[in-house]
Amino acid sequence: MDCFKTFKSDISSFSLPERFTFPFYYEPHPISKLASNELQKHIENQTDLKHDFNQIGKMFGVLIVQKNNGEIGYLSAFSGKLGDCNLIKGFVPPVFDMLAENSFYLDGEKEINKLNETLKILESKPEFLTANQELKQAKLQSMNEIRAQKQRIKLGKEERKSIRDQARVDLEEFDAIAVAEELNQESIREKLQLRNLSNFWKKEIAKKQVAVDHHTIEIERLKELRKNKSNALQQQLFESYHFLNIAGEKKSLIEIFKDQVSPPSAAGECAAPKLLQYAFQHQLKPIAMAEFWWGSSPQSQIRKHANYYPSCQGKCKPILGHMLQDMEVNDDPMLVNPAIGKKINIIYEEEDFLVINKPSDMLSVPGINIKDSVYTRMKEKYKNSTGPLVVHRLDMATSGLMLIAKNKETHKQLQRQFIKRSIKKRYVAILDGVIEKDEGIIDLPLRVDLDDRPRQVVCYEYGKSGQTLWEVVERTEEHTRIYFYPITGRTHQLRVHSAHISGLNTPILGDDLYGQKDKRLHLHAEHLEIMHPKSKESMVFEVTADF
Repeated sequence: MDCFKTFKSDISSFSLPERFTFPFYYEPHPISKLASNELQKHIENQTDLKHDFNQIGKMFGVLIVQKNNGEIGYLSAFSGKLGDCNLIKGFVPPVFDMLAENSFYLDGEKEINKLNETLKILESKPEFLTANQELKQAKLQSMNEIRAQKQRIKLGKEERKSIRDQARVDLEEFDAIAVAEELNQESIREKLQLRNLSNFWKKEIAKKQVAVDHHTIEIERLKELRKNKSNALQQQLFESYHFLNIAGEKKSLIEIFKDQVSPPSAAGECAAPKLLQYAFQHQLKPIAMAEFWWGSSPQSQIRKHANYYPSCQGKCKPILGHMLQDMEVNDDPMLVNPAIGKKINIIYEEEDFLVINKPSDMLSVPGINIKDSVYTRMKEKYKNSTGPLVVHRLDMATSGLMLIAKNKETHKQLQRQFIKRSIKKRYVAILDGVIEKDEGIIDLPLRVDLDDRPRQVVCYEYGKSGQTLWEVVERTEEHTRIYFYPITGRTHQLRVHSAHISGLNTPILGDDLYGQKDKRLHLHAEHLEIMHPKSKESMVFEVTADF
C-alpha cells in the first residue's frame, strides 16, 4: 500500500523546518497545516469511511516526509480504528494488524468470546438463579431474626434489672433472692434461644451455599480461565508491536515499557507512532508532524473539532522517545522558564502576610524541571519566614491575586478560610467564542487524565466535585468577557468548565491545553475577599486584568 501523497498545492514557497516537531508541545509548521487542510478536505468529501464523526470524533495525524530523491509529500493516519477497520486506503497501516485474517488475536478473541457465551448461559440458568435467590433470602431472614432476638435480650435485660431492683425494695431478702434466681434462669433461656437460632441459620445458610457452589465452581473456573487467556493474549499482542527508529533499531512494547507493570491499553495505536513507523519502513525522512481532532467531542476529554493537539504523554511519550532517538528534534519548550524577566508586584503587605499579583506564565510552586516560582522568589525575599509561604495556588498560565503568609500560624489561619470556603474569589476571563446565556452554574467532577498529565477530564465515577458560578460581563463579535466565581478549587477547574462540551463548550482564549494557543491565557484572579487572620475584619483586594 503506497501511502505517500504529493501536495495538491504548490509548496515551492515553503521553507522546511530545520528540526523535527517536538510532539508533546508544538505550534504546527505551515506545511503541516497545509497537509492537515488537504486531509480534512478529503475526509469531508470521501464516501469510503464507515464512521459517523457526528457521534464519535477521531484523532488524525499528518507526517511531512521526504523521499531519497528529494520529493516532499505527506502521510496520513488515524488513531485506533475507523468503523471497525484499521486498514483504509490512503492511510498508513497499523504497526501491527491485529485484525488480519486468521491472526492469533482474532483466534484468541474467538476463544474468549466462547467463554463469555458459556458463562452467560451458566449464570442465567434458572436453577442457579433460584439457588442464589434462596441463599440471599436465607441470609436476610437470618440477620433479621437474630437481630430481633438480640433486641429482645436487650429489652429483657433492662426489664429484669428493673424487677430485680424493685424486689430488693419490696420483698424480704429470701424472696428477693428467689426472684433474682428466676430472672437469671430467664436470661439463660433467652441466650440459649439466640445460640440455637444462630446455629440453625448457620446450618441453613451452609445448605443454601452448597447449592450455589454446585454452580459457581464451574463459573469461577471459567472466569479464571478467561482471565488467564485474556492476559496471555494481551501479552502476546504487546510482544507483537515492534517500533523502529531512524537507525533501524527495533523495540517491542514490552521493552519500551519495561519500567511499568505492563504497557497501557491501546499503546501504539495512536497516529504519531503509525506515521513514523511507515516512514522508517519505507526510507522516508520525517520532516514535521501535526495531529488534529475531527468530529464531535468525547464525553470525558476536551477535544474540539479541527483543533491541533500534541501526542499523549502516557501512551506515546515512551514510544516516541525510542522512535525519535538520534533525530534532530525541536527543544522541549516546557523546559524553558517563561517567567524570566517577569516581576511579582506586591499589592498589600503587613507583618504576617502579603498579597501579590502573580504574572501569567509563572509557577506558584517549584516544578520538576523549573524551580523558579512564586514560592522560591518569596523565600529569597523573606529569608526569615516560616511555613509553606504560599497559601493557595494559581495555574502557571493564570495571573492574579495570591496570598503569601510569612509564618506558620498565619498560613494555617488563612488556609483554613479556603478549606471552609469563606474566602470570596472572582476571576475574569475572555472566552474564545460567544456565550448566549447570561449566567449559570457548572457542576462537573474532575480528575487527572492518567494517560495525558497534567490535563484533566470529566469523570462521574472517580472525579472530585467541581462547581463554578459564572456571569457574562461583555460580548463582542468573537469573544465573551466573563466572571467566574469558583465554589470548589480543582486543578484546571475554570479551564475545563469553560471548554468542556457539558460546560460552556467554549475554551478560554489562549488556553494551550483545552483550546488554542495565543499570546497568553486570558484568565486572571482579580478579586479576593478574606478575613484578617488577627483582627477578623473583612479585607478586599482587587487588581484589574491587563487584557
